[in-house]
Amino acid sequence: MTPHLVAKGAAAAIDFYVKAFGAQEVSRHEANGKLMHAAIRIGDSMVMLADELPEHGRVGPDKERPSPVTVHLFVEDVDALFAQATQAGAKVVMPLADMFWGDRYGIVRDPFGHSWSIATHIEDVSPADMEARAAAAFSGGRAKTAPDREASRLRSPRRERRQ
Repeated sequence: MTPHLVAKGAAAAIDFYVKAFGAQEVSRHEANGKLMHAAIRIGDSMVMLADELPEHGRVGPDKERPSPVTVHLFVEDVDALFAQATQAGAKVVMPLADMFWGDRYGIVRDPFGHSWSIATHIEDVSPADMEARAAAAFSGGRAKTAPDREASRLRSPRRERRQ
């Protein structure tokens, strides 16, 4: 699946994605002063973009009406990319945190109204532990974790590649 984002100022959005996420531009097609279609690569994924064309029903989100869709990036170093995105101008929607399902995860919104969740897998969590952690997280409490949680974080294959 390839997301196809619409933005008011799609060329500027591409410039932002290069700075924020290290995107590489693959193609760009313009006509009549509008970006009709572009493709960028972020990590190993393609994202397509286009300018708004309201006369054809193609309207993007904005600051007052952000997109209800979130694009997810699974990366090796969430802390570095999250910092890079915010330094480029993304606004923090949800600060980075270690989540009950085993990812370090946060959400930013770009200046064009698109939300991006960014995560790194930090530990494998058993279904029973995940259920207990989720119950605690959604009841306002703090989930009890196994004594060897830190050890399991350090054994995670993704964590090992990151170090």
